[in-house]
This record gives sequence, C-alpha cells and structure tokens, in this order.
Amino acid sequence: MFSHFSIGRKISLGFAIVILSTIVGFYITNDTFIESRNINEEITNNQNPSIAKLEELKLLIVRSKMLINNWAYQATTAENEDKVLLNELTLIEYPNLKIEVEALAASWEDSSQVTVNELYGGIEDLWGLHDFVKTLLDGIESYNEPSNTILAQSMVWQNGDIDIQTNYIIEELNKLIDLKKSRTQDITGEMLDKFEGVQTLIQTLGWALAVAGILIAFLTTRTIVSPVRKLRLILLDLSKGIFPKSWINTGGDEIGEMANALETVVAGLRRTKDFASAVGSGTYNSEYDPLSDQDELGQSLLLMRKNLKDYAEDMEEKVRARTAEVVRQKEEIEKQSAQISELYEQVKDSILYAKRIQEAILPSKEDIDTALKSSMVLFRPKDIVSGDFYWFSEKHDMAIIAAADCTGHGVPGALMSMIGSSLLNEIVNEKGIISPAEILFALKHGVVSALNKQSSGEQTKDGMDMAVLTIPKKGNKIEYAGANNPLWMVRNNEIIETRADRQPVGFFGDNLNTPYTNHVIEVQKDDILYIFSDGYADQFGGPRGKKFKYSQFKKLLVEVSDKSMTNQQEILNDRIEDWMGDEEEQIDDILIVGVRF
Repeated sequence: MFSHFSIGRKISLGFAIVILSTIVGFYITNDTFIESRNINEEITNNQNPSIAKLEELKLLIVRSKMLINNWAYQATTAENEDKVLLNELTLIEYPNLKIEVEALAASWEDSSQVTVNELYGGIEDLWGLHDFVKTLLDGIESYNEPSNTILAQSMVWQNGDIDIQTNYIIEELNKLIDLKKSRTQDITGEMLDKFEGVQTLIQTLGWALAVAGILIAFLTTRTIVSPVRKLRLILLDLSKGIFPKSWINTGGDEIGEMANALETVVAGLRRTKDFASAVGSGTYNSEYDPLSDQDELGQSLLLMRKNLKDYAEDMEEKVRARTAEVVRQKEEIEKQSAQISELYEQVKDSILYAKRIQEAILPSKEDIDTALKSSMVLFRPKDIVSGDFYWFSEKHDMAIIAAADCTGHGVPGALMSMIGSSLLNEIVNEKGIISPAEILFALKHGVVSALNKQSSGEQTKDGMDMAVLTIPKKGNKIEYAGANNPLWMVRNNEIIETRADRQPVGFFGDNLNTPYTNHVIEVQKDDILYIFSDGYADQFGGPRGKKFKYSQFKKLLVEVSDKSMTNQQEILNDRIEDWMGDEEEQIDDILIVGVRF
C-alpha cells in the first residue's frame, strides 16, 4: 500500500512522524521536568529542613544532658550561667523548636508523625526528671545535704534515669533522622530514574528520526529516478545534495513537463534549503512561500518553524526558571552550611567547657611538687578531654599518687575519669584507706557499683587500668599496687620492673572479690619511679609508621634519667612529637608520672 503513495504523501508522512515524535518527546520531557521540580520542592521545603530540625533537636537533648550533669555536680546558686541556660533550653528553646518540627511533620507519613509524637512524650518525661533534680538541688544550701546530692547524681550517672531517658530519645531521633534521609534518597532516586527514562526516549527518538530521514530520502529518490531515466544525471546530482547547474532542453511532451516540474521542484528545494538553514540558525522570521496551497512540505516546514520557535522560547523560559531555582538552592545550601557550622561550634564549646571541668578536677602540679620535691607529669590528651588522668593526695604523712587509663578516650573516657577521681577522693580522703592494694580493691567495687545501677543480668565491662604509689614523707620504703599498669624504677642506668596484677579496675570475669598485690619496695637516693598509661608506647610514627613500643620507651627513660624532672618532661614530649612527625596523629591519651628520690 505504501508503494502507491505519492511523493508528497510519503514526505508528509515522514515529517508527520518526525513532528509527532518531537511532540511526544517534548511532552514527556516537560512532564519529567515538572515532576522533578516538585521533587526538588519537597526535598528543599520539607525533607532537608526536617532533617536539620531533627538534628537541632538531638543537639538540644545532648546539651540538656551536659547541663543537668553540671547542675548535679556543681554546687552553684540559681543564677549560675549553666542553670539559666538549662531553664531557657526547656522553657523557651525546646517549645519553639517543637513548633517548627510540628509544622514540618504535618506533611510527613503517618508512621513518622506517630514516632515524633511519642518522642514529645519522652522529652516531657525527661524534663520531669530534670525538674526532680532541680527540686533536690534548688539552692546552694541543698548541696550540703548528702542525700540530695547522691540521689541527684545517681540520676545523671551512666545508666541513671536521666541518662537512660536521654539515650533513648537520642536513639529514637537518630532512627527518625535516618528514615528522613532514606526518604530523601528515595525521592532523589525516583527523579534520577525519570531523567534516565527521558534520556533513553531521546536516544530512541534520535535513532528513529535518523532512520526515518534515510528512508524518506531513499524512497523519494527512487520514485523520481524510475520514471525519468533521461533526467538521470540531474537526479544523481540531486541524490548527492548537489543542485544542477544546467537543464536539458524541454519540449511539450511529458518528459518536458516532468523536467519543468522538476526544475520547479529544484527551485522550491533551494528555497526550502535556504529556509531550513535560516531556521536552523535560529532566524525564525525568514520569509518562505510554499509552492502552492497544496504544498504539504512547505506547510509542514512553516509548521515546523512555528513549533521550533515556540519550543525554543519555551526552553529559554525553562532555562531561565531553572537557573533561578539553582541560584535559590545554592543560597539555601550556603545558609544550611552556616547553620551546621554554628552547631559545630556549639558542640565544640561544650566539649571545651568539659575540658575546663576535667582540668579543675586534676591535682595541681604545685601541690605535687610541694609534697614530692622532684617530680614530673607528662599529660597529653588525644582529644580535647582525656580518658587518662592522674590523682594525688596526702594522708597520714603519706603522699598517694595514681596514674590511670580509663576505657575509651575523648568524652566517654573523660566521664569515666571523673568517676575514678571522685571515688579515689572518697576512698582515701574520706575513708582514710592508704594501702595501694586496698585502694584498688575499694575502687574496683566502687566502679562496678557505679556502672551497674540497674538489676539486669548484663554487667558493664567498662573500667580502668591504674598504678598507685604510696610514698612516705620520711623513710625509704614505698608501696605500690597495679591493675595492668606496672611500676618502672630506674636505678644505675637500668630498669627494674614491678609487674602489675592482670586484672583491671572494673568488672572482669569473676574477679570482683580478687584482691590486688601490695608491693613494698626500698628505694635509694637518685632512684626514679615511673607510672604511666599505654599511650606513649602504642603511638605510631617513625620512618615506617610503627609503634614506639615499650622496649624503646625503656631505653629513652634510662637515657634521660640523669636529667632534671622538668627536662625529662620536655624531652619525652619532644621525642613523641618527632616520632609522630607530620604524617601521624596521636592515637591515644598519653600520661607519664615520674618521681625522683
């Protein structure tokens, strides 16, 4: 049936297919752009703000935990800055943030709305626990009541009511944040899938249009060449896209009519070529007259010009709109980046505040120097706060000094160090226990009790390694006991090691009632005693990125033993700095305590 079509009908059909394919591609592309814009609006106006506000709510809960800890442990008046901040957090910041989250949650899925509503209830319960602590310690005098202080501090300890409720809320917030992030990724994935579909469609249409163009050219050429053999050379030139420079003589027969008609067609093709070139270069106002009212090709070209002009104008408008949207999104991203930076600074300030608290708890170097005359302490936290700590006290004409390495480092280790320091104060200064082995035994029970307040079957394995020295103000017999941390004594350029018990200060197997060994050691003049954590020996560095190791640590202590304790501290610090160099970072807290006799 197609073989009986006229040339004009075949060309019109080909262009109709081209135009129809173009229109279909245009509408599908346009629909995809509209859906993509809607997806972008959902991500920008709801998903990203929702994640940001949930992160802000989580940070608010973390801040409340630190502030209520300060309330419980620091005896201050109601006008104290931290107490004012906590009250503002619960009474102003949280209600305002809750309103913002509720506004965003109105468009969430039902499950997320249920989750966030349950979180509101959990937060209100947490504020109730806070209020109870505030009531117990409502003034500076209330801190003098041990029952109030102990009850309030037990609520903020690890696994205390406030600690458990806070961790629960943070965990639920993390789940909700992950859910919203997953939803954002799914939406973005849907948008990318649609773009891939449009890309496939455009590629398919491109190939189809190319094949259709080749087919139309072939059929048109064949239709003209077959009945007009005498016009072979002209038609061959035309098939190559070359316009003839001369024409055959024409007569009044059918061949002449065909030649005249062909000449007219060629002239029309010239105009069409010029018109197509003008339209292709973007000159949509070029003049073009069809051969006649029945000139389907000419009418199709005019229609194509109109469609291309409309399409170009529409695409320009879409490009302008999309450019404006990209600029707006860039500004929004920059705004969110500034908010994240502000949140980071707030967290950093909180940790720096915790550092000041930890430094206030550590004994002063002046007190140690006054009691021990010749000593040094090298203390290098890995992070802002440390899981290593040293402790010092004087009792019954004895100087008691300890060096401890708590589980973890950074904020978790610092919290554990505060527990250890508080318990040592109670054991030595309040109960009067000065035997190193008995101190470690009492500390082990205190740590286990502090970390296992709940009656569940699971025991918390956190704790610390520690070395304790008792040094008399008169006499030459010192006492030592160690939990995994040994005592090294440098005498006559040799290291004499007193081994520690292989059990930590904390719950470890069935060691709860296992005592520690108390070592009595006679010291001589110029003997130097060292107690330390494992941070120095375990530090990576050197030319091969290896650990410093205990063997090299021993050689270094012997090497510096003839120096003053102040010089030793400087040399030890410089040596580990050189060992790390520019390539390695400090991997653990470092603590070394040295005493010369």
